[in-house]
Amino acid sequence: MMKIIGAFLLAIAVSAPAAAMDKSAADELERLDPQTRLEQRCDLEAMERIHKDPAKMVPDELVAYAFAEPKISGDKIRSTGAAFRSKGEWYHLSYTCSTSPDHMTILTFQYAIGQLVPHNEWDHHFLVP
Repeated sequence: MMKIIGAFLLAIAVSAPAAAMDKSAADELERLDPQTRLEQRCDLEAMERIHKDPAKMVPDELVAYAFAEPKISGDKIRSTGAAFRSKGEWYHLSYTCSTSPDHMTILTFQYAIGQLVPHNEWDHHFLVP
């Protein structure tokens, strides 16, 4: 179910204006348990940042656990094994994100877009075309 919620929230974020997260996305996040909210809020931030990145990517899906489980500590998440899809291709991604205690406001965010993921690795890492 978390993947469905995540896809819904990511769709809202990508279709929303470049300004702050819209009310419907915020309402959906507030319905989640705190850890899931942290993960989803940071995933949304990653998608927004990638969308604005000079690399001209068009992210439409993100899997934070594709190559390694994210590490969570309090209000911070570090995902070194994430992947995102852009224009039908998957790319490696790592990010570190910290939020306010309610996990709604991003306090710090750093990310790095990695190499293209070869097609023959997609199935093994839960990456769908």
